[in-house]
Amino acid sequence: MGSDANPLLFASAKFPFGQLTRHPGPRNGKPMNLYGPTSCSYISQRLRLHYVDWGNPEAPPLILQHGGRDHCRSWDWVAEELQQDWHVIAPDLRGHGDSAWSPEGHYAMDAFVYDFAQLVHTLGYDQVTIIAHSLGGNIASRYSGLYPEKVRKLVNIEGLGPSPEIREQIEAESRADRLRKWIEDRRKAAGRIPRRYSSIEAAFARMKEENAHLSDEQARHLTAHGTSRNEDGTWSWKFDNYLNVWSPTDIPYADQEALWEAITCPILLLYGTDSWASNPEKDGRIRHFRDARVIEYANAGHWLHHDQFDKFVADVKAFL
Repeated sequence: MGSDANPLLFASAKFPFGQLTRHPGPRNGKPMNLYGPTSCSYISQRLRLHYVDWGNPEAPPLILQHGGRDHCRSWDWVAEELQQDWHVIAPDLRGHGDSAWSPEGHYAMDAFVYDFAQLVHTLGYDQVTIIAHSLGGNIASRYSGLYPEKVRKLVNIEGLGPSPEIREQIEAESRADRLRKWIEDRRKAAGRIPRRYSSIEAAFARMKEENAHLSDEQARHLTAHGTSRNEDGTWSWKFDNYLNVWSPTDIPYADQEALWEAITCPILLLYGTDSWASNPEKDGRIRHFRDARVIEYANAGHWLHHDQFDKFVADVKAFL
């Protein structure tokens, strides 16, 4: 397999991301292959979108879908654990990682769901298993309701969108008010220059600030694959600023619930006790799923698959 790791990241003794060898993983000390997976691409709505393939093509397919402002290489530790039994595919959403950015900044849910459906179609899978986080979980849940026969099992990590309470607040605003705010926010995003960090160490520090649960090893790896170097030598994150402006239009909430109710595969819903996300067992959304189980993780935030890696892997292996 080839590596898509940036060699510039390994040139600094001050900030050693590691060498191109096997080294201990984030929590359990098992060796991790830094040569990494093979980078591939596919076309969706005229965009060239990126995914990585961890090999083992004779095994059943497993798609790992990241969340908002993240990237496919944030799944590396999970992929390492599962690649012996699964053909692991991890895509970058449009506007994220090494996927193309939408020229018009179109990042509505319909676009994301189409891209996901196009990935499955392009790869020719009759049925897939999915592990998805946050925005990725929302996308995967909608896909599973649209094409229930295509999904064998789904692990959804805090990916059902806003809680019913927050959703009511959003829908209490008129469509006109939401559209006016969207226009204003889009104009602001158009004038915003991507944040530039003077060094990779500064980007690493921001990563640690964003999630205090991360180990230094995890934060270094996520920063290495989540940034690119600008022409002037500074560093920026690999996501489009327009992602910060949510589309003012979406299918009605009742239609989202109907898609959840159409899912026929078993679902594992995972939530962190230190996260902002609302537990569906507590807010009532669990009633919309035919075959779903919720597990809550202590001492874990929104990225619980990083924060409680060993427990997460054990629960996922048992479920799958």
